[in-house]
Amino acid sequence: MAQAQFDRQAGDCVDRRMMLAAMPKPFDSDRHGRAFETSPFPGFGEVSIAPVQPLSPENPAILATGTALAISYLRLGVAPDSPSSTGRGGARNRADRESHALSAAHVANLIAAAGHAGAIGLPLNRMVTIHWQAAGIPLAGMAKATGRFTDMLAKFLTRHKSGSALLWTHEGGDGKGGHCHLLAHVPAALVPEITGRLRGWLRLISGQQYRKGVILSRPIGGRLGMETGNPELHAVNLEAALSYVLKGASTKAAAQFDLALLEPGGRVIGKRCGTSQNIGAKARKAKD
Repeated sequence: MAQAQFDRQAGDCVDRRMMLAAMPKPFDSDRHGRAFETSPFPGFGEVSIAPVQPLSPENPAILATGTALAISYLRLGVAPDSPSSTGRGGARNRADRESHALSAAHVANLIAAAGHAGAIGLPLNRMVTIHWQAAGIPLAGMAKATGRFTDMLAKFLTRHKSGSALLWTHEGGDGKGGHCHLLAHVPAALVPEITGRLRGWLRLISGQQYRKGVILSRPIGGRLGMETGNPELHAVNLEAALSYVLKGASTKAAAQFDLALLEPGGRVIGKRCGTSQNIGAKARKAKD
């Protein structure tokens, strides 16, 4: 029944050019009695047989419904045919402010930020989902946790002489749990090294052992380097990924921006979304 529900949701996400196909994958740890973990990056995974720590009530299991959907990644059902000063910007929200949907202003800012990233040569080419609740982070601490993660990512890219650009949204709600969807520019050559650091970053942020399924990262469109090898196809895939990130918009915002995919965004405490400063509203205005 859960799969049928997911298929119906995927079928609703159709733009004017192509159909989105949902790609949920059962976690390897579930199929093997939670005996091992693999990297979220295809092709760079390392397997260990280290036992998984028992879960506390604050660190619940990722269920087959709800939270699993937060970790699933959407990509277009078309195979690619080609080889392959930052900081947190956006509106300043009080740390205790609660919201339940992205506003029209949020959506406008995120769409413009994604376009500006491409314009400055830092096209968003990677989608990352972090399930903070499953990592042991309470809803009230999710915004701070995302801030720390984006800082670590930006500093890593800077040390490797790469520019960075990113945008993110938060979602919550019963059955889904607090989680973050993030689109970022990550050079293909740095993907293997970042893979080895993700779990360490999450351990530092959460203070807990990494759990299989807490983070999922995929190249937008399913292939590294698509943004240079096939820019037109990358643009279509980016539009699809962005529509998924924006699915927690209010009905008013969805109508204004013709968003085809819409789901309850759930309760979020603190900032609901943001961008790196170099693609935020101030940077875009300066560029004009």
